[in-house]
Amino acid sequence: MAIKKGDKVKVWYEGKLENGAVFDSSERHSKPLEIEVGKSQVIKGFEEALIGMEKDQEKEVTIKPKDAYGPYNPKLLKKILKKQIPPDKNARPGVIVGLMTQDGRKILATVKSVTDKEVFIDLNHPLTGKTLIFKLKIVEISS
Repeated sequence: MAIKKGDKVKVWYEGKLENGAVFDSSERHSKPLEIEVGKSQVIKGFEEALIGMEKDQEKEVTIKPKDAYGPYNPKLLKKILKKQIPPDKNARPGVIVGLMTQDGRKILATVKSVTDKEVFIDLNHPLTGKTLIFKLKIVEISS
């Protein structure tokens, strides 16, 4: 049975960057990823790679930025007041902090630099602009 939109799928995966660095894997979470294909629960390229695969099938797929987290957007570099970041978050370059928007949504931002009064943050997803390589193995398919 080949995977199609609407199927529920369990998949073991490993995600790497082009330099070979692993950024995520289902093994780290101690269980396969469970998604419903066609519900946009994962990036477009990942979901499209699943369509047509069968149980126990394995493959490796390369996903360009346009089908992953998109191109890097310099307009998402922002400056905020240091007091807007909770003191326990220890804002320093490279740290990812969770911030609340005015409408109550939680967003993640990467700290780029810090001054006495301001923090420069990047609201781009950390994988924005990157080509991603996934190893996939289908372990279960259900309609």
